[in-house]
Amino acid sequence: MRRLRDRFGPDSTEQLSARETGAADVVASCNALGLFGGGDGRLVIVDAVHTWKAPEVKELATYLAAPSPETVLALVADEIKSDSALAKAVAKVGQVLAYDVPKRKLPEWVGEQFARFGARATPEACRALVEIVGDDLDELTTEIDKLATWAGGDPVEEQHVTRLAAGRAETAIFAVTDAWGKRDVGATLRSAEELMERSHRARSGELMRIVASMVGHVGRVRRCQKLAEDGVRPRDAASTLKMHPFVAEKAFAQAANYSAEELAQAVVRLAELDAASKGGSRLPADLELERTLVEITRPGVRAAS
Repeated sequence: MRRLRDRFGPDSTEQLSARETGAADVVASCNALGLFGGGDGRLVIVDAVHTWKAPEVKELATYLAAPSPETVLALVADEIKSDSALAKAVAKVGQVLAYDVPKRKLPEWVGEQFARFGARATPEACRALVEIVGDDLDELTTEIDKLATWAGGDPVEEQHVTRLAAGRAETAIFAVTDAWGKRDVGATLRSAEELMERSHRARSGELMRIVASMVGHVGRVRRCQKLAEDGVRPRDAASTLKMHPFVAEKAFAQAANYSAEELAQAVVRLAELDAASKGGSRLPADLELERTLVEITRPGVRAAS
């Protein structure tokens, strides 16, 4: 849209909103020659056209059958189905440009956006950013801009994303699960403590979230392990497990680092931690968390009860 505006300039551009303007007024604006300067035509932009109802779409379709040759009409929608009446009407005489990014291609898209901001990011950093921020493109773009500015031309790596990116609460746990999946006890403990320190919740509330997230993650890894034993590939399992393909690949890799018995024991130990953190132990809940993370991460370790 910025490039389109630049082609016409502010004196030849009119901005409207479908929330406030009906199709009849938009058509009148498109046909209103001589009101704006310039001999290279004019641009009419209409935002939020997804809010229009059938009568408005019908009115606009009538105009599109014989549009003004001097006016470029740009209709902007947050989301619109390709088989909708408006999309079909536009496709007959113009172009329907969809800028949706498939979830499996989000890390690739993130890398491209870093390049647009004049920065370089490793594939691991791009995947980490998607895991932390989620799939909202506006939120991702904001974080990319911030990280690119911070890097100042240096490569953006995974540890930079982990430390600096502002993530959604439900995705920030990935630093703990990644370290656990690599069987790195030190990194697992550090990540859990950093998560507790960064949280806006009370420590007890954040601890319970970590426990719940770990239970869910270990369960997914167990399912991936069983699928791997059946010869299922990570990308084929992604849709079944409702995961991003790269998240499924990571879970399959983590499953290879644990035996079935270890994963089953991890589920039991996390259940014990849940009970302990709710008053079932005389030890501080933080200490119980540390003991449990050590036990389920390090091979062959079981602390005395």
